[in-house]
Amino acid sequence: MKRITIVVTLVLLATASAVAFPKTPPVPPQAPSRDATRERLRTLLNTMGSKVNIDFRQSDKQPYNFLGSLRTGLTNTELFEVVISVSDKDTIHFRIYPHYNNGYVNVDKARNSSALMRQLLRFSDSNFLYWGADETGDIFAGYTFTLESGFPDEAIKIILYSIKPLINLSARCDQ
Repeated sequence: MKRITIVVTLVLLATASAVAFPKTPPVPPQAPSRDATRERLRTLLNTMGSKVNIDFRQSDKQPYNFLGSLRTGLTNTELFEVVISVSDKDTIHFRIYPHYNNGYVNVDKARNSSALMRQLLRFSDSNFLYWGADETGDIFAGYTFTLESGFPDEAIKIILYSIKPLINLSARCDQ
């Protein structure tokens, strides 16, 4: 009788440990892959590019970046260079760089850096996009999307339509 009790106890312990400690961990829900996000963004940019007068292409150096230039209808800048990046952290980053005098507008090279920075702060307060400077000091307008709630088709269209009006607010930035 003792042997049966011991065997039953061991079987119950083995069963309980198998239930309490499963061998395979639960599979987390699959986030959209970076490649799938890039391809969906490519499709949207191909559709929207002609509507906003920007021809987008994939970067040769960074396969998760798209580049484009807006050159028409601008008065205070020569062009807007648009860089759109798909990150490995489920985000899409927009950076729109104004070009003046055949180059980027750089905070460190401007005649009056503090006035330029004050103007960028005012633009950030009044524009839909925020203004900033990258690690080299080149200024840009930007926006960042997270993909937590899915791919933001309509929101990206709004950003694309918001690029050209940036020039109506920007003042001439002499370097």
